[in-house]
Amino acid sequence: MVAAHTLIAIVVVVLLIIRFKVDPVISLVLGSVYLGLATGVGLGGTIEAITIGFGEIMIEVGLLIGFGVLIGALMQSTGAFTRLVRVLVHKVGAHRLPYSMALLLSMIMPSIYVDVQVVLAAPVARSAAPALGKRGIPLMASAIGTGIFSGYVFVVPGLAAISITGLMGIPLGNWLLFGLVLGPLTAVLTTFVMKMMLRTTYWKPESDEDEPLATEFAEVAVGEGQAESESGSAGTVGSAGAGDNGGTGTGGATPDGGAESEQSNARELPLFVLFLPILVPLLLIGFGAFAGLFGFANPVIEFFGDANIALFIGLLGAYILSRATDGNETTGDAMQSGFSTTGEILLITGIGGSLGAVIGASGLDQVLEDLFTANENMPTIAIILLAWFVAAVLHLAIGSERVKYFVCGAFGVSDL
Repeated sequence: MVAAHTLIAIVVVVLLIIRFKVDPVISLVLGSVYLGLATGVGLGGTIEAITIGFGEIMIEVGLLIGFGVLIGALMQSTGAFTRLVRVLVHKVGAHRLPYSMALLLSMIMPSIYVDVQVVLAAPVARSAAPALGKRGIPLMASAIGTGIFSGYVFVVPGLAAISITGLMGIPLGNWLLFGLVLGPLTAVLTTFVMKMMLRTTYWKPESDEDEPLATEFAEVAVGEGQAESESGSAGTVGSAGAGDNGGTGTGGATPDGGAESEQSNARELPLFVLFLPILVPLLLIGFGAFAGLFGFANPVIEFFGDANIALFIGLLGAYILSRATDGNETTGDAMQSGFSTTGEILLITGIGGSLGAVIGASGLDQVLEDLFTANENMPTIAIILLAWFVAAVLHLAIGSERVKYFVCGAFGVSDL
């Protein structure tokens, strides 16, 4: 019965979010309460699991989310990501941009929270989509999605990578070595598979794409000779992309979006300097991980190699760069937008942890353990597939639906 009630809770949560457009926070709390009461956890036990689950996940990723969102908001205000994509298009060409974006997002950007990456990437990616043909929009959307989540799961300091190494006791250095290979490879291969699928009738632009409003997205010049819109794009995409989910405000890091970035003194700085708030934390975490792997770590290295400290250093660098190039007022606006977005993301993430804690308190973990050990002769591939299926179902309920809404809104794709 535990498994049946868990399945009911998951289905209810998914239907409330996707079918009835109920806010994920409310949906997840309702699912948690139902599961706790239906499986005999009890009134007090359900409340305890919800609060403890919220707190535990905040201990693990709370600061990482907050720092990552703020770094993204400040980098958006400087226009660093738009400049980088223009360089990519100039060097590799528009038709290779999906693979370049997937690699970039999976290797360099995991320190920025996933929703913020969508807001940063969507404007420039959408403007390049027409150069890829009539199915350019779904191809660019899939490249962004696979790049973001490949980095999130495989590449340190992606939140999932940090969480998994901690929960399973895997040395961070080992994960870093394998993740830097598996993350980008997964992103590129998935993008290639999507490109092959789009050559069939799988995607129907007339029914799968919404007609974009003229003012919903501003053109972003990513190729030579393409005009820059005066209205900007980053702020507009941020508000549009979150429309189905109550809005996040991430895209409003600067009031004037891309236009302000173009007028910013940040244009005069080398692109490498603008990306130091991301590159420095990666180097610190990587060095700390390898120090632990090869046995020459000490308290100082461990301190600066800690993901929370490394990302704070990145945030401090982003703040200083923004103050120096855009001034105090623009920097304050970017920080305020980041603070607003952080609160919503933290609440949804924490409530997802609450549902996970209630699932654990219900005894489902023991049911799953018995399921995996019931037949010792089960083929390894069958065990892996079963584990994947269980994880996929649980992620469907606990994972962030907001990324899906962002991608759909940002690219004018009909809601799934």
